Amino acid sequence: MDDTSDTMNDMENGISDHQNNTKGGLGLGLGKSGSRTPQNMSSSLLRKKSDPILVSKVRFQMLRAFLTNLQEVILGTKLAILFPAIPLAVAADFYHFGRPWIFALSLLGLTPLAERVSFLTEQIAYFTGPTVGGLLNATCGNATELIIALFALHQKKIDVVKYSLLGSILSNLLLVLGTSLLCGGLANLKKEQRYDRKQADVNSLLLLLGLLCHMLPLMFKYAAAPGIYIANYTLQLSRASSIFMLVAYMAYIFFQLKTHRQLFDAQEEDEEEEKALIGFWSAFSWLVGMTIIIAVLSEYVVGTIEAASSSWGISVSFISIILLPIVGNAAEHAGSIIFALKNKLDISLGVALGSATQISMFVVPLSVIVAWIMHIRMDLDFSLLETSSLAFTIIITAFTLQDGTSHYMKGIVLFLCYIIIAACFFVQKTPLNNTTYVNLGAEHYPSSGVLAA
Repeated sequence: MDDTSDTMNDMENGISDHQNNTKGGLGLGLGKSGSRTPQNMSSSLLRKKSDPILVSKVRFQMLRAFLTNLQEVILGTKLAILFPAIPLAVAADFYHFGRPWIFALSLLGLTPLAERVSFLTEQIAYFTGPTVGGLLNATCGNATELIIALFALHQKKIDVVKYSLLGSILSNLLLVLGTSLLCGGLANLKKEQRYDRKQADVNSLLLLLGLLCHMLPLMFKYAAAPGIYIANYTLQLSRASSIFMLVAYMAYIFFQLKTHRQLFDAQEEDEEEEKALIGFWSAFSWLVGMTIIIAVLSEYVVGTIEAASSSWGISVSFISIILLPIVGNAAEHAGSIIFALKNKLDISLGVALGSATQISMFVVPLSVIVAWIMHIRMDLDFSLLETSSLAFTIIITAFTLQDGTSHYMKGIVLFLCYIIIAACFFVQKTPLNNTTYVNLGAEHYPSSGVLAA
């Protein structure tokens, strides 16, 4: 009976010999950090080891297991200090506090949740294998942005969807990457900073493909003769382009996880073999729970963003493009900078470029397809100012990474580009256009301002 109990405990805690030594099947081991993505490794720098001594003194096994999981999931991050913002946001909504307060508390609460989702997908990967774990990361890596986009779509705030997703791309390519190269260059003045260009080239190609899909509806609109209503054609082009973007992203995942995995493995030297800290079903249950909480807070954010904009005197475009991405990806941002300080630019580039590619080639087209299913007219026309900012951002980033070396001057240029773009959207006071009707006949077209035929 004792042997059976010990075996079950080993399986639940992820330390059975079968899981730790699995190298068959897909031919990929789970022990070293090479099976982890840059996003996982970046977030792991904000984690802290828990002390099992107090929990081990609890007599009841089920209670002890629950407290152990609670300690690992809730207290296992340096961002745990922000968790009280979650019940405060719920209480603020229940007692009808000021809507700007609900918005601010929800933003703070989303910060640790984004890091915890990364932690839980990593824990699940110890049991499912690196390929399934990689697929989880490919779909859950930007879960916060995706959920916010879906709730904004549900409330027909198409501009908020476009602003927030555009802001995530700009933030990763300019702020995260720029700050990482700047800090890494200053910390390693006497060392030559090099990185593998192959991964950067693949991500740059995908970003350029996504940019083409954004620019075509915009150019199509401006190329049309006066008096011709092209809203329906632009919408059809956007939906077709979104399907092809998702196909390209699936090919990218296959390329990343199977045929050219060595280009994307996040290798870190002198790291001890790691084991799962919680069991599979515990990790899965926590992941579902965290996702539900993110959904609740995302609904608060979307529902109160205009009230916060009016109260603070800041445009919705600035809040969506600048503030939301900074808060939502704070954990990965900090980790990317720390790895750059350690002269591990491949991991920093993997975080910044990988997240930007995931938003551009997966979350954006998926939002268009979901809007299509919901009978909402969302296209890939992000308007002239937003698309131009995206275009210059991708081009500048591609030029910055073309030679495989880095120094702090590159970081300064990228960082200043972000500040200039942020200033542009700070002074922009364009009101949101939320007029969207379910009827797909004659209607107002939200982003272009032209009437559908």
